[in-house]
Amino acid sequence: MIEAWRRYLLYILLFGAVGLLAELYLLSHYEDRKQWIPLVLLGAGTVAGLWLAVRPSELAVRVFRVLFAACVAAGLLGIYFHYQSNVEFERELHPNSSGLELVTESLGGAMPTLAPGAMILLGMLGILIALQHPAAGGAAAVDE
Repeated sequence: MIEAWRRYLLYILLFGAVGLLAELYLLSHYEDRKQWIPLVLLGAGTVAGLWLAVRPSELAVRVFRVLFAACVAAGLLGIYFHYQSNVEFERELHPNSSGLELVTESLGGAMPTLAPGAMILLGMLGILIALQHPAAGGAAAVDE
């Protein structure tokens, strides 16, 4: 039963990763090196997820786990980059803006500040899928 749920979650993760990868591509999210980070991680993570689905092994689980842990870090970094871009934009637009007003305007700015949270969610889902995975010597699936 647990392994069936693990497989369903993996399919959901792959669907989300491909969808987010397509969205970032369509938004031309590749104009500078920083913007390539989620594209590379999602692409590699999708390949690792397919590898895990087709040929589960200890190495496949480790690679999968590392890539999706990196997605969490990249999501956090993305939130920072988006917020910083919005702060710079708001300071150009309203040089006297500061404090809570600047924070509020920057959170709702042109760059979707919380959009990289999708990377964080996918990363956390990937970590959950890899948790105690049987191919990596995790606990055997037990029906409860």
